[in-house]
Amino acid sequence: MTSKNLLTLLLICFSGYVYGQKSRPNIVFILTDDQRWDALGYAGNTIIQTPEMDKLAREGVYFKNAFVTTPICAASRATIITGLYERKHKYTFQQPPINNEFTDNSYPSVLKSEGYYSGFLGKMGVNFENKRDTSLFDVYKPEPVGAYFRLVEEGTRHKHTTDVIRDNAIDFIENAPEDKPFCLSISFHAPHADDSSPLQYFWPQEVDSLYKNVTIPGPAMADDNYFMKLPLPVREGFNRTRWNWRFESPEKYQQMVKGYYRMITGIDRAIAKIRTALEAKGVDKNTVIILMGDNGYFLGERQLAGKWLMYEPSLRVPLIIYHPSGVGSKTVEDMALNADIAPTILDFAQAKIPASYQGMSLTGHTKKTKMAVPRRDAFLCEHLWDFKPIAASEGIRTEKYKYFRYRDIPDSEELYDLVNDPWETKNLVQDKASQKILASLRKQCNEEIESLSK
Repeated sequence: MTSKNLLTLLLICFSGYVYGQKSRPNIVFILTDDQRWDALGYAGNTIIQTPEMDKLAREGVYFKNAFVTTPICAASRATIITGLYERKHKYTFQQPPINNEFTDNSYPSVLKSEGYYSGFLGKMGVNFENKRDTSLFDVYKPEPVGAYFRLVEEGTRHKHTTDVIRDNAIDFIENAPEDKPFCLSISFHAPHADDSSPLQYFWPQEVDSLYKNVTIPGPAMADDNYFMKLPLPVREGFNRTRWNWRFESPEKYQQMVKGYYRMITGIDRAIAKIRTALEAKGVDKNTVIILMGDNGYFLGERQLAGKWLMYEPSLRVPLIIYHPSGVGSKTVEDMALNADIAPTILDFAQAKIPASYQGMSLTGHTKKTKMAVPRRDAFLCEHLWDFKPIAASEGIRTEKYKYFRYRDIPDSEELYDLVNDPWETKNLVQDKASQKILASLRKQCNEEIESLSK
């Protein structure tokens, strides 16, 4: 090969590399804490004010049936970052850190090896071996230590931690290098309650006046009989304790739900300013935005609060993917999971998805061209933490049915027809006509457990 030909080949390769770098989108992944699926205007909530989230849903892809595989922040966040189910990564509260094998295949680790400039802001909620959270990102700014999400002191004024995270996000965008794509993970601690305070909810001062003249409709399934049908360990567990903190009287219910809504509106306003920063930087036309909740949330249903259980309010979350050059407005009925986030991010980045991942990419739903998109007809739901105040459980959810059982409570199986009984009011375990489907789902659950444990 002549020197002239070699130079031409090198120029072609280099130009291809540069083109590949510029053609890969920036990615902003926004995670909220305890935001249930219907705490969103676009989902049909006529009270909550979430215009920016609604805009993302209206202009992007809205996943109507999005779920977490484990409804607790620690395990769910580990699933999001690793693409693995809880029984595979084995991480939740009071457990050893995620081991290096899973960390090395996490989406931040893969993106960094692919040349992405990466940042993490806010609540991580996951511990890694060898403190590797700081090495996974070029910029790592956890939430203010000890401040939780109350107001934190900043000079002579107070600032809510939602706004601290927002300003850190804007700073990241403004200072991101222009010669490589970036992935920014923004993890708000809101609207999680402050369990240490009788007030429970704290919000940015700018939303203080919202919802004051509104009456929030009471919760579904609030009658005593729904509560009394629960197994005794559940009735005596954390779900009931926190219901007493938040929802035990009509007055307290109004106060708490309005606080919860204010915190979500605070996030919504933060997102608006983050999108403005993307526009100012000139990168909004090449930035994918993914928004998701880390688990669902009981707002008094069955006289419960918190999450952790296998019922729909606990499992269902908002999920939106906005791609500026994608398909545009679209609602997806297929079931999507938190385990899908890592492969989706890597797919957008044109990076190789690790074969170990147990979720699947959702990018096909965002493309303008028609293509076959893989879909699931069922998924395993689980909460495996061995912790007495929260009864461990596992089950299988299909498009039509849900089956689950408490791992340490004998004869605690539950079966629901979600099409005809979406609020899961009638347990069909003892129904003679439902025995075949019960046996089938029990078997499917066992098979999924075995498969996902390998």
